[in-house]
Amino acid sequence: MGNTNTVISIDAMGGDLGPATVVAGMALSAAKNPDIRFVVHGPKLELETLIAKRKISDICEVRDAEEVVRMDEKPSHVMRHGKRTSMWSAIEAVRAGDASVCVSCGNTGALMAVSMIRLRKVEGVNRPAIACLWPSRNASGFNIMLDVGADIRADQDDLLQYALMGMSYARNGFGLTRPRVGLLNVGTEEHKGRAELKVAHDLIAQAAAPNNFDYVGFVEGGDIPSDRVDVIVTDGFTGNVALKTAEGTASLIGELLREAFKYTPLSRIAALLAYPSLRRLSKRIDPRKVNGGVFLGLNGTVVKSHGSADATGVSAAIKLAFTLAQTGFGDKLAARVASATASGQGDENGDKNSVGQP
Repeated sequence: MGNTNTVISIDAMGGDLGPATVVAGMALSAAKNPDIRFVVHGPKLELETLIAKRKISDICEVRDAEEVVRMDEKPSHVMRHGKRTSMWSAIEAVRAGDASVCVSCGNTGALMAVSMIRLRKVEGVNRPAIACLWPSRNASGFNIMLDVGADIRADQDDLLQYALMGMSYARNGFGLTRPRVGLLNVGTEEHKGRAELKVAHDLIAQAAAPNNFDYVGFVEGGDIPSDRVDVIVTDGFTGNVALKTAEGTASLIGELLREAFKYTPLSRIAALLAYPSLRRLSKRIDPRKVNGGVFLGLNGTVVKSHGSADATGVSAAIKLAFTLAQTGFGDKLAARVASATASGQGDENGDKNSVGQP
């Protein structure tokens, strides 16, 4: 594989829809980007057959891994017994420098545990975080929220680190030169919230100017999809509950709309008339196009695709991984955290040369 190409390590076996869907997503990405290459992990014979059908054998290296991490498997068990799995092999490729980023649709807890034990935390990071993309009213179409489940706890120092990591992700991954950061709370008034939130509020406000971002203060749940903010900072417990609630609500609204349009003959006619608008709306909020939670705070970049992602969703996760690899995001994030640890706030030079939104 040439030095001019970006190599992505793919765990082909973790998704609910099987390796054929993952390989289909790889093929979609390859068709759009001639500079991408893959190291693919899983049963070699099965993967080579699937890859050959998609005519991408020339850009893929397959590494044999017969075992698979199940979705219900405990992270502690995977850490003890998972060395022969496709997930472990995919992380190991990043650790060895054979690939820039790992993409997996597998068990989130296990993926974070293996990533932490093999890649290790960036010096100065207490708790890594998972950052997700949230559909919003912003011109980009989404906001960034972290943590959404890496760790249920977070004190004021962790929340400050999340703000810095989220800001770096927004700048280097999506070209936001001066991201707006908000701290999720039960109200926007400064006297509201737990003690650690009030301290984090002051710490993030102090770090804003030296790190070249705007701190908008406390934000509420209703602000998560708004155009008031680009990065929402919270603990993993709150973030994960919010994420799963939004996913469930979106699914419910979709089902209710389908039922409403089938209710009477007139409603079926209305559905036909509304179809173009509904299709535009569907594309605007399609979760597949923003698929991919990024593990932040590790010595290596890992993108977690949704377990039920189809080929379009897998391709979106690969596209995000490619963009982050192209910017040297991992090194810049580490430099940002190191700078903040050394000075208490950071400097203005850690995140230059960002690129546009993928």
